[in-house]
Amino acid sequence: MRAPEEKILIDGPVGKIDVIMERPDAPRGIALIAHPHPMGGGANTNKVAYTLARTFVSLGYAAFRPNFRGVGGTEGVHDEGRGETDDLLAVLADAKCRCGNLPVALAGFSFGAYCQTRVAKHLTETGHPAQRLVLVGTAA
Repeated sequence: MRAPEEKILIDGPVGKIDVIMERPDAPRGIALIAHPHPMGGGANTNKVAYTLARTFVSLGYAAFRPNFRGVGGTEGVHDEGRGETDDLLAVLADAKCRCGNLPVALAGFSFGAYCQTRVAKHLTETGHPAQRLVLVGTAA
């Protein structure tokens, strides 16, 4: 299954969030993918984040790859994972508005994996746990 890449801007807690969206016609779920550390050059175009997105799209998911604060067109400054978690939750809320209340998969690479553990914790605590969690390059 293929889906075209579309660049969108959504409203986040501290400004606009720059997102690459790949949405098939009838998605079976939402995949939220987080890139590596922005202070080390991480962006939503990172090859691991890209590969995760393509894999989820091939499985029928709509994939959303936001840039973290200060990267690309995303406003704000790096916040050690706290604000980035809030931004990921904002992107997920927007994705649900676009796609419906579908099953959620969280995926992240390195710093993105750390942020996704925070998102997963929040979703579980609020009674809406993610159905899938893919963490690549986690800290030891």
